[in-house]
Amino acid sequence: MTLCNAVNSADVRLIGSERRKRGPYIPVLTTNKALFTHCQHYMPSQQQRNQISADLIAMGRRSEIPPSLYGEPRKFDPAFKGPIHNRHCTDVVCCVIFVVVILGYIALGSVAWMHGDPRKVIYPTDSYGQFCGQQSTPNANKAILFYFNILKCASPAVLINLQCPTTQLCVSKCPDRFATYLDMQYAYRYNKSYWEYYRQFCKPGFNNPRKSIGEVLRDEDCPSMIVPSRPFLQRCFPDFTTRNGVLTVANKTTFKDGRGKTRNVTDLREAAKQVTAIQQGGESGINSVLDAREVGIKVFEDYAGSWYWILIGLVIAMVVSLLFILLLRYTAGVLLWVIIFGVIGVIGYGILHCYLEFSTLRGKPGADVTISDIGFQTDFRVYLQLSQTWLIFMICLCIIEVTIILILVFLRNRVHIAIALLKEGSRAIGHIMSTLFYPIITFLLIAICISYWAVTAVFLASSGEPIYKVMPAQPKCMYENFTCDPETFNSTNVTKLCPRSQCTFAFYGGESLYHKYIFILQICNVFVFLWLVNFAIALGQCTLAGAFASYYWAFKKPGDVPACPLFSSFGRAIRYHTGSLAFGSLILAIVQLIRIILEYLDHKLKSAQNKFAKFMLCCLKCCFWCLEHFIKFMNRNAYIMIAIYGKNFCSSAKEAFFLLMRNVIRVAVLDKVTDFLLFLGKVLIAGSVGVLAFFFFTRRIPVIQEEVPSLNYYWVPLLTVIFGSYLIAHGFFSVYAMCVDTLFLCFLEDLERNDGSTERPFYMSGSLMKILKKRNKQKKMKKRP
Repeated sequence: MTLCNAVNSADVRLIGSERRKRGPYIPVLTTNKALFTHCQHYMPSQQQRNQISADLIAMGRRSEIPPSLYGEPRKFDPAFKGPIHNRHCTDVVCCVIFVVVILGYIALGSVAWMHGDPRKVIYPTDSYGQFCGQQSTPNANKAILFYFNILKCASPAVLINLQCPTTQLCVSKCPDRFATYLDMQYAYRYNKSYWEYYRQFCKPGFNNPRKSIGEVLRDEDCPSMIVPSRPFLQRCFPDFTTRNGVLTVANKTTFKDGRGKTRNVTDLREAAKQVTAIQQGGESGINSVLDAREVGIKVFEDYAGSWYWILIGLVIAMVVSLLFILLLRYTAGVLLWVIIFGVIGVIGYGILHCYLEFSTLRGKPGADVTISDIGFQTDFRVYLQLSQTWLIFMICLCIIEVTIILILVFLRNRVHIAIALLKEGSRAIGHIMSTLFYPIITFLLIAICISYWAVTAVFLASSGEPIYKVMPAQPKCMYENFTCDPETFNSTNVTKLCPRSQCTFAFYGGESLYHKYIFILQICNVFVFLWLVNFAIALGQCTLAGAFASYYWAFKKPGDVPACPLFSSFGRAIRYHTGSLAFGSLILAIVQLIRIILEYLDHKLKSAQNKFAKFMLCCLKCCFWCLEHFIKFMNRNAYIMIAIYGKNFCSSAKEAFFLLMRNVIRVAVLDKVTDFLLFLGKVLIAGSVGVLAFFFFTRRIPVIQEEVPSLNYYWVPLLTVIFGSYLIAHGFFSVYAMCVDTLFLCFLEDLERNDGSTERPFYMSGSLMKILKKRNKQKKMKKRP
């Protein structure tokens, strides 16, 4: 009777345990039925009979339910004590391919180095194939390319290599006045200085101002005219300005072309459009380029006058970010609530400021004009004088403020758990301080990748020999645009059939197999660059995940944390999982390359009228954007599982995905709440430094008011400081985010593996257990006799 009662009691406990923890299955049901049948001649208590009946009914129902679509929960493993140390190499094939690709990339860079010449990109090339501005050459002090007759640039050939069918010379400066060769000859009789100025735009060695205009134009010794110009991309372009919607050059709307005609400056615009359109993708007009150039010059002046103050602002942001991370170790809960209410307060101040500006401007003459009425203006201060601008700002800030408040109200319980995770993360970083400096390694690796990619791209783009083509002096020459050799050109029949034609430089190129596939090699350069950058990021994520996982699975923190966890994790990632990291990076690089191609196609099809094609392209861009972010999310969690269990990429991604799906509510809410809190931290740091910069650059700090530089647009250094501060804060908080993500996955596994008993205690912190209303049972001490 005693034995059977014990069996019945044990059976009840077993059934209850299985029902609560793992879900009942048929083998459990059969075993318990046998035990119950064996002992049925004994009379169990009424409570036991009720419990057994309920459990058997529940098991009978659940035995018909198929196993979970997202795998079974983790089972307790007494040998598991954190990241596995006895592991093997994973995804070896991908590792070999990755190494081969790196070697091929080095070979590509070497070939590009041998064939390329960066001078072809850095310096403009004149009609004789000489570089403008190159040291130790006759053009050392002539760094700007001048077009003899820019009106001839109205040709589709300009779009190929920025080459006009006119003589091009290297000059030291662009002309600053209107003049013609005829005017110069007339003025030369009275003042020879006119010729000294004009001759610097003629061919080198020409010094005969009395030569007839017909012969000069025939031989192209000098330009027939010069117009006020400014250097743009080391080339002289007419100095266009727009005044009240009218295009002018040096405040004039007409000019003499040197051939007896008076022409409008719009002719210059049409000629220059082909060249300037290259800078805008071949589609935009000259006006937008000129406006952009005007703004660009002012922006450059602002940077030149305020760069040291910008650096000071970025240093302040770095110090504040570092102090913030360190303070989180001791006052995480308080600081996180300070973040929340600080962001609410900053946005609230922004709403108040916008309202005050709106109230001040409302009713003022000219302030009620709408933004659509004034159109695009290069001086952005014009928009700040409109009441509608401040109304739009105020509405946007109100929407953001209400969204944050609603999130905090309806997800307050999740916010408490998120804060507990962030507290645990701050403790982990506090015990492994070296993790704060690991992003420097990632930054250096990415900087190396960017530098190598940029150099290789420049050398590939500058590969090729100079190609010369026939430029006839008269139309209808059968040899026009034929390839020629400038050394033997004068001895060929071309000069007889096309008198006064010239053999001038056209572009760089070649007919070899290498030159034919330059574009394909550029695509390969971009693809391998993306792969290497993603690998550097993946290596950092896996390394940090291994270090923080070692912290979480240490039962007694920090005593049980292994020595040098960051270095050990880095060694494991490089030694065993290079292939897995390369595999995940490869998938992401392919998607990113497809997105780049789609952006390129979208850019080329902007002028297309096919709305269906535009719609499909927009859908594809949206889908691949979502796919890229999903892959980034899955890769991040897969790297955490790789760092812990040492399995291959696919298995780790599958286990991470199933673990997250089994806890989909926690993931959808809790994980995003932590991301939101970290985002608020970045916003608070960037916003605080931005407010300080705003008061400084707008001269609202009396103590240092005289130190503020004179600016065209105060928002140029202001936005630079805000954006740079956000990037700096993001760099520090990326470690924090990886820590929280790792602890979150470990937290989910801890809930599945353990139940708080003495045999299966929880590894989570006491604050998390308190919020989840769980606790570890204490071992009972045996009483001494």
